[in-house]
Amino acid sequence: MRVLLDECVPARLCRELSGHEVQTVPGVGWAGINNGELLRNIDSASQFDAFVTVDKNLPDQQSTESLSFGVVVLRVSSNSIDDLLPLVPDLQKALQGLRPGEAVVLGG
Repeated sequence: MRVLLDECVPARLCRELSGHEVQTVPGVGWAGINNGELLRNIDSASQFDAFVTVDKNLPDQQSTESLSFGVVVLRVSSNSIDDLLPLVPDLQKALQGLRPGEAVVLGG
């Protein structure tokens, strides 16, 4: 699966998602773009199957149903890699079944 990590997600998480082609928002040149425009960029680029973020407000603020990729929101107390690592098994599982337009929230 082609996965894009939001700029608020540590790039180190790329190494934890074995079996996937993972890039970061800054790596593709979209750093600093607001969520609505970022989602449109991802959609129009047709390069990704999933977008992973820690922005817990994204599903309430943005409509995802018509997107060509799925969204995974990681609910954690901070965006430190130590807080994210426990969610990696759930993230791997979610990525396997993620459908276009679907928004999945993982964690507390």
